[in-house]
Amino acid sequence: MNDAGIGRLLVASLHQAIADLLPTRLEFYEAWLHPTGLRDGKIGLAPLAAVLSFLRQEGEPYRLVTARAGEYAAEWSVLDMSPLRRRWILAMPTVIRVHLVMRLTRAMIRRTYTGSRAIGKWRRGRGAVDIRGSIFCEVRDRVEQPLCEFYAAGIRRLMHLFDLEVDVDMEHCRATRGGAAQCQMVVLVRPAGAAG
Repeated sequence: MNDAGIGRLLVASLHQAIADLLPTRLEFYEAWLHPTGLRDGKIGLAPLAAVLSFLRQEGEPYRLVTARAGEYAAEWSVLDMSPLRRRWILAMPTVIRVHLVMRLTRAMIRRTYTGSRAIGKWRRGRGAVDIRGSIFCEVRDRVEQPLCEFYAAGIRRLMHLFDLEVDVDMEHCRATRGGAAQCQMVVLVRPAGAAG
Protein backbone atom coordinates (compact mmCIF):
# COMPACT_ATOMS: atom_id res chain seq x y z
CA MET A 1 0.00 0.00 0.00
CA ASN A 2 1.19 3.51 -0.68
CA ASP A 3 0.55 6.57 1.49
CA ALA A 4 -2.93 7.03 0.02
CA GLY A 5 -3.87 3.44 0.82
CA ILE A 6 -4.03 2.41 -2.85
CA GLY A 7 -2.85 -1.16 -3.27
CA ARG A 8 -0.64 -2.39 -6.09
CA LEU A 9 -3.24 -5.08 -6.71
CA LEU A 10 -5.84 -2.51 -7.76
CA VAL A 11 -3.49 -0.38 -9.86
CA ALA A 12 -1.87 -3.36 -11.61
CA SER A 13 -5.21 -5.01 -12.34
CA LEU A 14 -6.64 -1.79 -13.81
CA HIS A 15 -3.51 -1.25 -15.91
CA GLN A 16 -3.66 -4.81 -17.28
CA ALA A 17 -7.40 -4.56 -18.02
CA ILE A 18 -6.88 -1.29 -19.92
CA ALA A 19 -4.00 -2.88 -21.87
CA ASP A 20 -6.27 -5.83 -22.78
CA LEU A 21 -9.46 -3.97 -23.65
CA LEU A 22 -8.37 -0.44 -24.61
CA PRO A 23 -4.87 -0.97 -26.03
CA THR A 24 -5.05 2.16 -28.19
CA ARG A 25 -5.81 4.23 -25.05
CA LEU A 26 -3.11 2.67 -22.85
CA GLU A 27 -0.57 5.43 -23.48
CA PHE A 28 -3.16 8.02 -22.41
CA TYR A 29 -3.90 6.17 -19.15
CA GLU A 30 -0.21 5.58 -18.46
CA ALA A 31 0.10 9.32 -17.83
CA TRP A 32 -1.42 8.37 -14.43
CA LEU A 33 -0.72 4.64 -14.21
CA HIS A 34 2.89 4.94 -15.32
CA PRO A 35 5.10 1.81 -15.13
CA THR A 36 7.57 3.33 -12.65
CA GLY A 37 4.76 4.17 -10.24
CA LEU A 38 3.30 0.69 -10.71
CA ARG A 39 6.62 -0.95 -9.94
CA ASP A 40 7.36 1.27 -6.93
CA GLY A 41 3.78 1.24 -5.60
CA LYS A 42 3.61 5.03 -5.80
CA ILE A 43 0.33 5.64 -7.59
CA GLY A 44 -1.71 7.91 -5.37
CA LEU A 45 -5.38 8.61 -4.89
CA ALA A 46 -5.50 11.61 -7.28
CA PRO A 47 -4.04 9.74 -10.29
CA LEU A 48 -6.31 6.77 -9.64
CA ALA A 49 -9.35 9.05 -9.36
CA ALA A 50 -8.38 10.64 -12.69
CA VAL A 51 -8.13 7.23 -14.36
CA LEU A 52 -11.54 6.16 -13.04
CA SER A 53 -13.09 9.48 -14.08
CA PHE A 54 -11.76 9.20 -17.63
CA LEU A 55 -12.79 5.55 -17.81
CA ARG A 56 -16.37 6.47 -16.86
CA GLN A 57 -16.40 8.87 -19.81
CA GLU A 58 -15.56 5.96 -22.13
CA GLY A 59 -19.09 4.55 -21.62
CA GLU A 60 -19.49 0.76 -21.78
CA PRO A 61 -15.69 0.15 -21.72
CA TYR A 62 -15.75 1.37 -18.08
CA ARG A 63 -17.82 -1.63 -17.04
CA LEU A 64 -15.75 -4.03 -19.14
CA VAL A 65 -12.40 -2.72 -17.89
CA THR A 66 -13.39 -2.64 -14.23
CA ALA A 67 -14.89 -6.14 -14.49
CA ARG A 68 -11.71 -7.49 -16.08
CA ALA A 69 -9.66 -5.73 -13.40
CA GLY A 70 -11.79 -7.39 -10.70
CA GLU A 71 -11.16 -10.78 -12.31
CA TYR A 72 -7.41 -10.13 -12.38
CA ALA A 73 -7.43 -9.02 -8.75
CA ALA A 74 -9.19 -12.27 -7.81
CA GLU A 75 -6.84 -14.45 -9.85
CA TRP A 76 -3.71 -12.74 -8.55
CA SER A 77 -4.98 -12.97 -4.97
CA VAL A 78 -5.38 -16.73 -5.36
CA LEU A 79 -1.94 -17.05 -6.98
CA ASP A 80 -0.47 -15.32 -3.90
CA MET A 81 -1.87 -18.10 -1.68
CA SER A 82 0.07 -21.24 -0.87
CA PRO A 83 -0.97 -24.31 -2.90
CA LEU A 84 -1.70 -26.09 0.38
CA ARG A 85 -4.19 -23.41 1.46
CA ARG A 86 -5.90 -23.49 -1.96
CA ARG A 87 -6.28 -27.28 -1.79
CA TRP A 88 -7.55 -27.07 1.79
CA ILE A 89 -10.29 -24.58 0.81
CA LEU A 90 -11.26 -26.67 -2.24
CA ALA A 91 -11.62 -29.74 0.00
CA MET A 92 -14.20 -28.05 2.24
CA PRO A 93 -17.94 -28.67 1.90
CA THR A 94 -19.76 -26.04 -0.15
CA VAL A 95 -21.26 -24.16 2.81
CA ILE A 96 -17.90 -23.76 4.54
CA ARG A 97 -16.10 -23.02 1.24
CA VAL A 98 -18.48 -20.12 0.53
CA HIS A 99 -17.62 -18.54 3.88
CA LEU A 100 -13.88 -19.09 3.38
CA VAL A 101 -14.00 -17.54 -0.10
CA MET A 102 -15.92 -14.56 1.24
CA ARG A 103 -13.15 -14.12 3.80
CA LEU A 104 -10.71 -14.04 0.84
CA THR A 105 -12.98 -11.50 -0.86
CA ARG A 106 -12.84 -9.21 2.16
CA ALA A 107 -9.05 -9.48 2.23
CA MET A 108 -8.81 -8.75 -1.51
CA ILE A 109 -10.98 -5.65 -1.15
CA ARG A 110 -8.84 -4.38 1.74
CA ARG A 111 -5.73 -4.96 -0.40
CA THR A 112 -7.11 -2.77 -3.18
CA TYR A 113 -7.80 0.30 -1.06
CA THR A 114 -7.48 0.66 2.70
CA GLY A 115 -10.65 2.77 2.87
CA SER A 116 -12.80 -0.06 1.49
CA ARG A 117 -14.43 -2.83 3.49
CA ALA A 118 -16.71 -5.72 2.60
CA ILE A 119 -19.24 -6.97 5.12
CA GLY A 120 -21.16 -10.12 4.29
CA LYS A 121 -24.23 -11.79 5.76
CA TRP A 122 -25.21 -15.28 4.64
CA ARG A 123 -28.31 -17.36 4.93
CA ARG A 124 -29.15 -20.55 3.00
CA GLY A 125 -26.87 -19.94 0.04
CA ARG A 126 -27.85 -16.29 -0.34
CA GLY A 127 -25.58 -13.49 0.76
CA ALA A 128 -25.77 -9.75 1.09
CA VAL A 129 -22.40 -8.08 0.68
CA ASP A 130 -21.99 -4.43 1.65
CA ILE A 131 -19.02 -2.61 0.17
CA ARG A 132 -18.16 0.39 2.30
CA GLY A 133 -15.82 3.08 1.06
CA SER A 134 -15.79 1.94 -2.58
CA ILE A 135 -13.15 3.91 -4.43
CA PHE A 136 -15.06 3.27 -7.67
CA CYS A 137 -18.12 5.08 -6.35
CA GLU A 138 -16.43 8.36 -5.36
CA VAL A 139 -18.21 10.62 -7.84
CA ARG A 140 -19.25 14.28 -7.83
CA ASP A 141 -22.33 13.72 -9.98
CA ARG A 142 -24.62 10.74 -9.57
CA VAL A 143 -24.73 8.24 -12.43
CA GLU A 144 -27.41 6.01 -13.94
CA GLN A 145 -25.61 2.65 -13.73
CA PRO A 146 -23.84 1.13 -10.70
CA LEU A 147 -20.06 1.53 -10.69
CA CYS A 148 -19.28 -1.54 -8.55
CA GLU A 149 -18.50 -4.02 -11.34
CA PHE A 150 -14.92 -4.46 -10.08
CA TYR A 151 -16.22 -6.00 -6.85
CA ALA A 152 -18.98 -8.05 -8.48
CA ALA A 153 -16.56 -9.54 -11.01
CA GLY A 154 -13.97 -10.17 -8.30
CA ILE A 155 -16.51 -12.07 -6.17
CA ARG A 156 -17.70 -14.13 -9.14
CA ARG A 157 -14.14 -15.00 -10.16
CA LEU A 158 -12.96 -15.89 -6.65
CA MET A 159 -15.96 -18.15 -6.18
CA HIS A 160 -15.37 -19.80 -9.57
CA LEU A 161 -11.69 -20.43 -8.76
CA PHE A 162 -12.89 -22.45 -5.77
CA ASP A 163 -15.49 -24.42 -7.75
CA LEU A 164 -18.45 -22.31 -6.68
CA GLU A 165 -20.78 -20.71 -9.20
CA VAL A 166 -22.66 -17.63 -8.10
CA ASP A 167 -24.89 -14.90 -9.45
CA VAL A 168 -23.94 -11.45 -8.22
CA ASP A 169 -26.49 -8.65 -8.58
CA MET A 170 -25.88 -5.06 -7.59
CA GLU A 171 -28.79 -4.01 -5.45
CA HIS A 172 -27.57 -0.57 -4.34
CA CYS A 173 -24.72 1.66 -5.43
CA ARG A 174 -23.90 4.87 -3.62
CA ALA A 175 -22.80 6.46 -6.92
CA THR A 176 -26.22 6.13 -8.57
CA ARG A 177 -29.07 8.60 -8.42
CA GLY A 178 -30.92 7.86 -5.22
CA GLY A 179 -27.85 5.89 -4.12
CA ALA A 180 -27.52 4.29 -0.72
CA ALA A 181 -25.00 4.90 2.05
CA GLN A 182 -22.94 1.99 0.74
CA CYS A 183 -22.91 -0.37 -2.19
CA GLN A 184 -24.75 -3.64 -1.70
CA MET A 185 -24.67 -6.80 -3.75
CA VAL A 186 -26.74 -9.93 -3.53
CA VAL A 187 -24.76 -13.14 -4.03
CA LEU A 188 -26.69 -16.30 -4.81
CA VAL A 189 -24.81 -19.61 -4.84
CA ARG A 190 -26.06 -21.83 -7.65
CA PRO A 191 -26.55 -25.53 -6.97
CA ALA A 192 -23.76 -27.77 -8.29
CA GLY A 193 -24.27 -28.48 -11.97
CA ALA A 194 -26.76 -25.62 -12.52
CA ALA A 195 -26.40 -23.82 -15.83
CA GLY A 196 -25.34 -20.15 -15.77
